[in-house]
Amino acid sequence: MCGIVGFIGHKNAKDVVLNGLTRLEYRGYDSAGISLYNNRYQIFDVYKDEGRVSKLIDSTKNADYSTIGIGHTRWATHGRVNKENSHPHYSQTRRFIVVHNGVIENYQELKDQYLHNHIFQSETDTEVIAQLIETFSQTLHVENAITTTLKLLHGSYALLVLDSNDPEKIYAAKYKSPLIVGLGEQGVTIASDLMALVGYSTDYHALDDKTFIVARKDDVRLFNLDHQPLDFHFKTIELDDADTTKGEYAHYMLKEIHEQPSVIRRILTNYYLKDQILIKPEILQTIKDADRLYILAAGTSMHAGLIGKQLFERLCSIPVEVHIASEFAYQKPLLSKKPFFILVTQSGETADLRACLVDLNERGYQSLTITNVPTSTLAREATYFLELYAGPEIAVASTKAYVAQVAVLSILAYELSSKSFDLHHELSRAATSIESFLENENMRDLVRYYLTRRNAFFIGRGLDYFVGLEAALKLKEISYIQTEGFAAGELKHGTIALIEDGTPVIALISDPKINLNTRSNLKEVQARGAKTFKIVMESCKIEGDEVIIPDVHPLLTPLVMVVPTQLIAYYAALERAYDIDKPRNLAKSVTVE
Repeated sequence: MCGIVGFIGHKNAKDVVLNGLTRLEYRGYDSAGISLYNNRYQIFDVYKDEGRVSKLIDSTKNADYSTIGIGHTRWATHGRVNKENSHPHYSQTRRFIVVHNGVIENYQELKDQYLHNHIFQSETDTEVIAQLIETFSQTLHVENAITTTLKLLHGSYALLVLDSNDPEKIYAAKYKSPLIVGLGEQGVTIASDLMALVGYSTDYHALDDKTFIVARKDDVRLFNLDHQPLDFHFKTIELDDADTTKGEYAHYMLKEIHEQPSVIRRILTNYYLKDQILIKPEILQTIKDADRLYILAAGTSMHAGLIGKQLFERLCSIPVEVHIASEFAYQKPLLSKKPFFILVTQSGETADLRACLVDLNERGYQSLTITNVPTSTLAREATYFLELYAGPEIAVASTKAYVAQVAVLSILAYELSSKSFDLHHELSRAATSIESFLENENMRDLVRYYLTRRNAFFIGRGLDYFVGLEAALKLKEISYIQTEGFAAGELKHGTIALIEDGTPVIALISDPKINLNTRSNLKEVQARGAKTFKIVMESCKIEGDEVIIPDVHPLLTPLVMVVPTQLIAYYAALERAYDIDKPRNLAKSVTVE
């Protein structure tokens, strides 16, 4: 959740921080704030606004030139959405300025024990951090005051701290929440996500848990919480500005939908060299040695995991269980004797998954993280890691990451199978099928005609049912239409009671063997007044079908069947004039439990 950016260097910090916050706004957009040094009055000015970063940009038009600053875009956890609870927060004398991503679980206990005489200006857990640092700084050196504070915190944090008595440094620290430091010719940039560093840094280091840095204009030092120096491990930033802009598209979501064919091809390029698979043999062997696979995920990634289960079981005859990460973390099932765990996540920072992985590591189990972010905590802390190669996904509603997850899971399952078909060819065919469909221009008209109610249903059988779950999530995420995905045969077991005259029901049909079964279920809801239309594979089409998709391999149908449902969600939100890339109450990376 929340995005933080800091800069110290040889250019205007305001420009770097505000641009970074704009790129990180998908992490939260309840409010935004920035702190910049005022050279005339020798204090750090604080600017805060409820709402989007664009409002903050207007508020800071007349801010003085400063070469140091920190900023924050908020997804609210503790405290209402208002100006007072917006970051940055400052200590009682305004000496220390803090921005924070995460949750301090014991903030009330810390207030009661150390800060009972302090007056607080907000309802947030973050303000406790600023007050504690100031309290300890009365008897300790600043860096020791910060580390003393950090050792008291329970929960998660990525922090940036400014000291008004020493405006030539930014202090930063990390535990469970992501934080990256970047170096460039113009200075040091620190942020929650690599995208905020693009254009300002050439190299980056992803901080490990319980480490902190002291950054100056031309120098940055790394320590553990006992103040012992640590070595950096910098890598080259391979993103550029084109990866972080919408280009010719009206919204990031539409751009990312159209990028899906190239994502599949990029995955093939990175996982195959001619006919040679580039996945490490030990990953494949470890999975072969397991007696059961456990796929852990949340949201869209869990829906990809459900497809993964079908791929592993049908291709490899390996039994698979799929678990919601937030449930598995605290309600663990009875495990097999030789389990192997696959964690599926776009961001690699999902707090629920992190809680699972910490426990798995403590118990000595082996794991594989499949993620889009190689710098992420889950990528670094799992036994193995596979990259999605989807490129930056900026729209909050995930599209191309889902397709990438299904594609990578299909490669993994295929390489463990008897290889009864040419997967490389079939994935290439799927990419071409998506491209062909995206030339279709009637989706918006279908949405205008069919999705006129406040509720809707997706139905399907087999793999189509799992695609329907993802389709329903996407539609409710950005159009706020109450939508559910159901196994088509289950409609008559209760759910059909919700069908009224005009209720939209969208059928997904990709399997010729159960084509007529799903159509029969559609007749049942039509008889009760439902307004229905079909999304079908070409091999299943009959006259009157509204959306027809070019055929692909039967096990890869989710890659293409999901695309029209993504466009349905997009156009439904567009027709309602909603903020497509930043739907209400959501954030891209869920880093709190």
